[in-house]
Amino acid sequence: MLSLIALMVSHFSYAGQVAIVIDDIGYHERDLDAINLPGEVSFSILPFTPFAKSFAQQAQLAKKEMLLHVPMQAISGKELGPGAITYDMNKEQLQHMLARALDDLPQVKGINNHMGSLLTQKIKPMSWTMEVLKERNLYFLDSKTTQHSQAQHMANLFGVDNISRHVFIDNIPSEKQMTFRMNQLIRLAKKNDYAIAIAHPYPETLAFLEQALPKLAEQGIKLVPLSDLVTKKYVRLAALTQANPQQQTQE
Repeated sequence: MLSLIALMVSHFSYAGQVAIVIDDIGYHERDLDAINLPGEVSFSILPFTPFAKSFAQQAQLAKKEMLLHVPMQAISGKELGPGAITYDMNKEQLQHMLARALDDLPQVKGINNHMGSLLTQKIKPMSWTMEVLKERNLYFLDSKTTQHSQAQHMANLFGVDNISRHVFIDNIPSEKQMTFRMNQLIRLAKKNDYAIAIAHPYPETLAFLEQALPKLAEQGIKLVPLSDLVTKKYVRLAALTQANPQQQTQE
């Protein structure tokens, strides 16, 4: 039995895989340029934004993976934009808004939070969110805008596949800082077999990624759609749980 488990874990090894998600897609026509990035980049689209649907249509033709970038209430009180879910919503209001946004972009395979440093800390809104995702068989990427997020705990409780972000590539969109963050992502992937980064469709970021992404293979790193890492997480955990029933499901 143990040899079979070892074989399963080996077969589904991440082997230095990374997923890179480009957030905040939809407000600007220039966001469409991101579709031309090389490799299996994933994209997270803001709901009901001017270029959301046209981007989704073109990304689908290019066979790029998409998420819905759901605006969620932040501690700072920043303006959220259309399609937002907030702490003052009741269950019906929150689920209706989320369902509307998902219906408008049926190409998505999952969601992640846009801001959300307040809302992702709240158990009830996160449980209501996960009910919708479970019904639609969608995954959740926790952008980790707060260390106190309850999102993955609620996802696990409702049986929603989930995973979390490790690195923000372009909090400071200078070449020096983005190179530093990309190297951090590569180190994490080599250490843990996989890593996940979030970036944004800034012109500086797209120019940087255009040059950096083709070099990943030279460093033993494979760029994959985010759903590949979500799926492999659960295959690996299923195998490890057979060997160790105390294995945790949050990553």
